[in-house]
Amino acid sequence: MAELIAINPKLHATLRFQPEQAEFHSRGIQLLPVVPAEFASIATQSPIVLTKNGQTGQFVTVAMLGFAPGENLWFADGSWQGTYLPLQLQRQPFFLGQADDSGQGDYVLCIDPDSPAIAQEQHSTATETATEALFQDDGSDSPYLQQIKGVLAELLQGEQQQQQLVQALLAANLIQPLSLEITFANQQSTRLNGLYTIDQQKLAALDAATLVNLHQAGWLAPIYTIIASAAQLYPLIARKNQQLTGAA
Repeated sequence: MAELIAINPKLHATLRFQPEQAEFHSRGIQLLPVVPAEFASIATQSPIVLTKNGQTGQFVTVAMLGFAPGENLWFADGSWQGTYLPLQLQRQPFFLGQADDSGQGDYVLCIDPDSPAIAQEQHSTATETATEALFQDDGSDSPYLQQIKGVLAELLQGEQQQQQLVQALLAANLIQPLSLEITFANQQSTRLNGLYTIDQQKLAALDAATLVNLHQAGWLAPIYTIIASAAQLYPLIARKNQQLTGAA
């Protein structure tokens, strides 16, 4: 990804976007970060697991989209095939940066200048594709930009909640390694390591006070949603088998 560019109403007055092209950002993503507020939607189509951030070593919750690095079985024929588009994809190609390097400054709206969703109005050849402007004629935010800012705000809050959930799981000792070995229809096998899930035995053995605390904090629902989402592993395997065999 290229260096992010801060959005400026004067410099980017003519910048237009093709929202559906943002789905291309999901190509090559095997594990997509997701936040607790969207767990229920994610769990209808993908397993939710935990993994460790390669830079910080901290646990993060992710949707499993494939079985190998660079594989996303939910992206095909140039578009996202799921019924729910995760927040991390809804927000593309927009990001929140900070005005200074201290990590304490105000957030600044930025874009990835290499995104396929960007279409300069004067250079766009996407005649059949609807485009959205960032700003209205008076310089105010367009409805599209307002929507994007809403998604980014939801994502920012969700990432904070995700960190709180992880801390609660660690405090209750509920995270356990998950090792998967899968054989596909063509007899190809793969082993998935570096993933984690909820330890259901330890969850069942928690004392009443800890359970009450988890419930009052709002973490029991996301915990059980993570557990239930494991059932989506089988449809994901079926999707992989369909890809391997070319079955309709």
